[in-house]
Amino acid sequence: MADKYNSIRWRNADPDMAERSADVIRTLLRHGHEAYWVGGCVRDEYMGRRVSDMDITTSALPEVTCSVFPKVIPTGIKHGTVTVLMEGQSFEVTTYRVESGYEDHRHPTEVAFVGEVKEDLRRRDFTMNAMARGIDGSWVDPFGGREDIDRKVIRCVGDARLRFREDALRMVRCIRFASVFGFSIALRTWRGILSERDTLGWIAMERIRSEFEKILAGPSPLRGLEMFVRSGLHSRMKAPFPYTTHDRKTIEAMERIEPDHAMIRWSLLLLACGITAQEAEELLRSWTFSNKQRESIVKLLSLHESYLQQPNAGDAESSRLKWIGLVLAHGVEAAQGWLEMQTALHHTGASSAPLTFIRQFDVWLQDLRIRSLKDLAITGSELLETLGRRGGPWLGELLGLLLGKAAAGLINNDKESLIEEAKRVVIHNEGS
Repeated sequence: MADKYNSIRWRNADPDMAERSADVIRTLLRHGHEAYWVGGCVRDEYMGRRVSDMDITTSALPEVTCSVFPKVIPTGIKHGTVTVLMEGQSFEVTTYRVESGYEDHRHPTEVAFVGEVKEDLRRRDFTMNAMARGIDGSWVDPFGGREDIDRKVIRCVGDARLRFREDALRMVRCIRFASVFGFSIALRTWRGILSERDTLGWIAMERIRSEFEKILAGPSPLRGLEMFVRSGLHSRMKAPFPYTTHDRKTIEAMERIEPDHAMIRWSLLLLACGITAQEAEELLRSWTFSNKQRESIVKLLSLHESYLQQPNAGDAESSRLKWIGLVLAHGVEAAQGWLEMQTALHHTGASSAPLTFIRQFDVWLQDLRIRSLKDLAITGSELLETLGRRGGPWLGELLGLLLGKAAAGLINNDKESLIEEAKRVVIHNEGS
């Protein structure tokens, strides 16, 4: 006899994840409870987008859900959410609920469990996220989410101002969805953003940055930036974005950079908005970027500024040596990022370096004999012992000089050649 709980076929989800999530729903149904897939997975499947996770909503109270499954993590049991572990997969299972309070424009002060899935969907942010799907393929779509997706419109569930007061981050999410999906924002929803934008100052910068990273990783970061600025949200954050204007061609170059090269995209954004490497250092710190991320972006911007400040070298050898100096000063990773950035800028007409230069710089970068002091065949202590001198600022300068010459192939990177060159430099300096 056929199982009455046979699952629908998911086209855009990992088959194992889809089947294990169906097992969770089947288990709840067999224990007499309602259960549905809900939110982003339902939206993405309908849109033909890749489903990355699968959340479930149920009439079962969290304690009941915990008793039904052998492996459960009570991740947010007070608010009705537990994580069910099912054969190597994990699923958030949340009891139907309504929320109220939101004194900090983020967390509800009161959560009440309810018995109707439609009441649970009513508390959600946008109509496209307020949809549920049963294991038999049935839809629960009380607010017209599918219709809005078909019309390519982002629209709040109910009163937009109320939805944004509940969680001010929803305003940034609204722009992120519109930018990434290529949707428009419904007029009342846009007006809600304008009315409630001052509440964004309550939201932690790491949450805003996370949303903005998704805008930059999307297919149209320029559109996202322009909506963000037009809404005035850029100036309402805890760490405001010091925006005055932007160079459109530089922003457009982001779309030619692979989304997983996020630090290059961020560098282009800051460059387009006229933010210097020095200004970026403090700004990225206030936006809670990691030290590694901040360093990568600042080095890339600093290399770009150094390149622009250098006079034209004239002949090819002088250009090669100056480029090698930039690479050694800012690092190979920054140099590779800068070349990728310049190639993208060339295609939009904003590059500060001709394409022939970019290609030649890449050849010279690949030809580097050594790339950092750790590759040098002699250490500072060995130089001090050989030269019979005490340490001081001169030693760092000498090591830098040896590194530059060895990297450029002007001297061999072996101890004997480096010592010979070091002695020559010291004698020359003492005689000056």
